[in-house]
Amino acid sequence: MAVIHHTTLKPTKVELLAGWLPTRPWYRGGPDPVLEKSGGFRLDDPEGEVGIEFMVATDTTDPERTAYLVPLTYRGAPLDGAEHALVGTTEHGVLGTRWVYDGCHDPVLTDELLSLIAGRAQAMAQSVSDTPDHEVTRSHTGSGEIPAGFTPEPADDRDGTRLPVPDGTVLRIHRVLSPVADNPPPAPRGALGHVAGGWPGADDGRLRAVFVTLRPA
Repeated sequence: MAVIHHTTLKPTKVELLAGWLPTRPWYRGGPDPVLEKSGGFRLDDPEGEVGIEFMVATDTTDPERTAYLVPLTYRGAPLDGAEHALVGTTEHGVLGTRWVYDGCHDPVLTDELLSLIAGRAQAMAQSVSDTPDHEVTRSHTGSGEIPAGFTPEPADDRDGTRLPVPDGTVLRIHRVLSPVADNPPPAPRGALGHVAGGWPGADDGRLRAVFVTLRPA
């Protein structure tokens, strides 16, 4: 299980994201977002080497507040061939220099995300060690095993991130989150699988949305 260290990060995650988010085609705001870390969950790397976080980062610049889903991985050394996916580096008070990546490009994250959809992995609390996050829900209605162990080749577009899977399916990462009334949010029509979760809204209520869908190619 991943150990959550309550220590310093310089720069912080939201400081890194404030410079990175405006470079993404799915970003909806202005050049200088005012971000807050609103929620999310983690997955465990079976090897215990890579930190995996699905962060909900909310841009508070406008009263409407736009929430973005940002999958991130944290590594103790650069990921070969992933220079284009580097969000930045930060100094961790316990672990030292950490390389922070857009996790959609990291095979460890994509493997564990597919394992979560298939029911082989458990979503974990974002800020507490060894604690499952039961608000995160998932489904898989497809036949057969979801493959793992491939090099991800995601593509960003206006609506989010499209990530082909070798079995002919496609992961769609919903980068701009659209809250729904259902609790828990159901799988979208035609999806073979999904992941959904929640985060706090501005009025102390809970917002919920589909984070990821798995669809036929």
